[in-house]
Amino acid sequence: MIGGRSELARDERLYRFVFPERPGALMQFLSSLHPGWNISLFHYRNQGADYGRILVGIQVPREDRRALREFLDGLAHPCVDETDNPAYRQFLR
Repeated sequence: MIGGRSELARDERLYRFVFPERPGALMQFLSSLHPGWNISLFHYRNQGADYGRILVGIQVPREDRRALREFLDGLAHPCVDETDNPAYRQFLR
């Protein structure tokens, strides 16, 4: 992953997902995101397993955080909030 800090990545939340490697799974997730939320970071990794790993930054206005949490809780894919991860805070935020 290449990049760095950006002044434009305000209100960014960082999540780590595990997605099944089946046709349409990732596109269904991306299509179901609220149109007012911006994907500011995206990294996909698969090492030939049945599951791919995704790291995604989503810019969500503070007033939409509850809606984001409800959206994530309704997904069939496990996710971990990495927003407070020290590596993210040091290198990207």
